[in-house]
Amino acid sequence: MAPIATLDDFLQEWNAEDEYLTVHTSGSTGAPKPIRVEKKRMRASARLTCDFLGLKEGDNALLCLPLDYIAGKMMVVRALERRLNLHCIKPGSHPMAESGLPSVIDLCAMVPMQVMRSLQSAPERENLCRIRHLLIGGGSIHPLLEAELQTLPCQAWSTYGMTETLSHIALRKVNGPDASLWYRPFEGIRISLTDGECLAIHAPMLCPEVLHTHDRAEIRQTQDGHTEFRILGRTDNVISSGGIKIQTEEVESLLAPHLQQPFMITKCSDPELGEKVVLLTESTSIHDIETTCRTVLPRHWLPRRIICVDTIPLTPNGKPARAEAQKIAEGQG
Repeated sequence: MAPIATLDDFLQEWNAEDEYLTVHTSGSTGAPKPIRVEKKRMRASARLTCDFLGLKEGDNALLCLPLDYIAGKMMVVRALERRLNLHCIKPGSHPMAESGLPSVIDLCAMVPMQVMRSLQSAPERENLCRIRHLLIGGGSIHPLLEAELQTLPCQAWSTYGMTETLSHIALRKVNGPDASLWYRPFEGIRISLTDGECLAIHAPMLCPEVLHTHDRAEIRQTQDGHTEFRILGRTDNVISSGGIKIQTEEVESLLAPHLQQPFMITKCSDPELGEKVVLLTESTSIHDIETTCRTVLPRHWLPRRIICVDTIPLTPNGKPARAEAQKIAEGQG
């Protein structure tokens, strides 16, 4: 995949006569894949986000994500479509360390790592408080990060979407009195469950066909007549061990408040169990991790093997690289 180096490169492609753009999936479950998307649908996606958040012409938007993936591209399209003032800084792990940021940033999108590292420095934290709407996507929000976000005056949103839906199709509030674990889809987007389990997205303005995801979900109707959903995990992240189905994300959620070093749950094949739970960690304190697991996890969810790695595998935009993690586990399982 040839990277888009600059904003000018993207604008040249955007302003070309071709009504399609080539974008690449994130590669969280395998190699990134190129797909062709219509510019008019990207414009429609931009309007949905801007309308949901009440953004208006002249508001300030900050781009600190790479333009190689849909999240960065859509920040530019939102600015073009709503006539926002777009401020661009080089993508990195400390975007709030940059000088010359606007005094008020009405819209900014970051991955969880960028937010977490910005909170660890007093000057960067102060700059983070300039943001009015903070979109957080590209990975799950750690419980410790979610707790830290409760102290910020900005409105922090967790996004749900994928490259095929041209960024997010639903948001959930992370902080404040209306914080929730449930995502609310944008106007005109319908959701349902296939086989009573996996989320299906009906968004004709974004995708011409119904998009069937691998995300296990629950759906509810609110008292004010809206449909909301929450994600339980991906079907391809289910570990079938000894006849018991274990959701990778649920195990990680239970362990996250107790493990300080980066870790990931994955699996490898096992002649007796079919598949077994494997924990990858950047920590070397195996005994402490084993004790924690026995304390907080159900017996059948316990990792059968703990593997120390130098770095937890991530995709270029910060998502867990599940396929790479499983290769590591299979190699040492």
